[in-house]
Amino acid sequence: MPPKKHADAKAPKNPAKPASTNTVACWEDDPGDPKQHPALSPITVPAPNTAAKPLPFKIGGTTPPPAIYQAGTANFRFYAVAAALRRTADFWGHILDAGIKWEVGNTLPVSLDDGVDLNAFYTRGDSQEKPGLHFFHDTVSGRTFFSGESPDVCCHEMGHAVLDAIRPQLFDAQTIEAAAFHESFGDMSAILSALQVASFRQEVINETGGTLNRASRLSRLAEQLGAAIRVQHPDAVDPDCLRNAVNSFFYRDPQTLPPSAPANALSSEPHSFSRVFTAAFLDALAGIFKLQSGPTADDLQETTVDAARLLVGGILTAPVVPDYYSAVAAHMIATSQTAPFDGKYKDILKSCFVRRGILSLQAVATLASSTMQGLRKAALVGGKRRESGELPMASISAAAYGLNRAALSVHTAQEPKQFAVTSASLTLGPVEPRSSQNAAESFTEDLFQRGRVDVGAHAHPDAGLHRQMAFPTHFVVEEDGELVLKRRSFDCGFD
Repeated sequence: MPPKKHADAKAPKNPAKPASTNTVACWEDDPGDPKQHPALSPITVPAPNTAAKPLPFKIGGTTPPPAIYQAGTANFRFYAVAAALRRTADFWGHILDAGIKWEVGNTLPVSLDDGVDLNAFYTRGDSQEKPGLHFFHDTVSGRTFFSGESPDVCCHEMGHAVLDAIRPQLFDAQTIEAAAFHESFGDMSAILSALQVASFRQEVINETGGTLNRASRLSRLAEQLGAAIRVQHPDAVDPDCLRNAVNSFFYRDPQTLPPSAPANALSSEPHSFSRVFTAAFLDALAGIFKLQSGPTADDLQETTVDAARLLVGGILTAPVVPDYYSAVAAHMIATSQTAPFDGKYKDILKSCFVRRGILSLQAVATLASSTMQGLRKAALVGGKRRESGELPMASISAAAYGLNRAALSVHTAQEPKQFAVTSASLTLGPVEPRSSQNAAESFTEDLFQRGRVDVGAHAHPDAGLHRQMAFPTHFVVEEDGELVLKRRSFDCGFD
């Protein structure tokens, strides 16, 4: 069930009301865990215009007048969220087509504090939840954590909304790699958004010596939320953050992985498996930066723009298939060979995706000999919404899931491929392509095993399985006499 709704958690009262200004205080990036790293000081930025286009958003409740509020107060948290989300919206708004709109409507709703949980999520909305971004709070060992206070968490969740705006077919795609890519895009969004802050760009260059794919404040995502979760479940997150984009994970067929595992191992759980693609992307970002003339903080900002355009080009042209990682990677390489890139980053991308096993050596050889025809320049660098229709539906057996019908309908990852590529096998050569039916069955089993499906009134009276211990990201609904599995949300992933 969704977390119980509460009023805002107890927090320090605002000090005497500051004089209203056009400047607000916020965090540069995630405020971190003071037990592991020095406490950060807020920075000041112009008051964000949440209604600015493209990609406007609206934070629920009363908007405090712009001012420099004390960290730890409700008004500070309001502008910490607003500044982080505006940063992300401005960045992707610059990359995408000017007419891009949220899947949930013209304006993205944001709930600052939706109750008690160590969580945050994006949803299109249904009878259980209002659409938009939802953030929460919880008290651990006497300290109250607000998930929305972290720019990493905010920019990750808005990343889900951005990806849903340009590739809505991924929302219900019943395949592990589509779900994991959604989580990876959230983390990539957090990384790229953080680098839009000039002072942070310079700090990252200083900390890494210009080698971006070294562990740093940039790669450590959601340190504060990770610290809160770690108190109660030490092996559920990385030792210094929620997820670190600098890791040594190599691609594995996710259907051969367990549905959950400690943070130091790979599983088919989407947040866990997302780390493979995120690490490859950070490797590519580092390689692109090394090619710049400086490289300076300004060069780094230009690097983020090029990397984001390559990523969006791959997303908009790649088909939704079971082996979605390799499809996006191949189409990013294809994008790199069109104007304005003209092959400049081709070898960097090939190397990064082969090194992580996302593309097999045979796949890269295939791409090298391909003519790459059929890729529209507008789709590659214009950032327009992918307008293909809904994914096809397929029926899978419902008996194993304790439902009261014989069949369960799901959206399958079955769009036609342009490139015959897959990822690397752990033995020799590429992995065998998976059928969309098999991929759907595998992901559905994972969801039920992790207790992520709200079956409602559709459980069999004897064989039904009700699990209340996990946040349900999916639900079963009856449509035209058939049971259909649908996604409710993308969340922070702690079960």
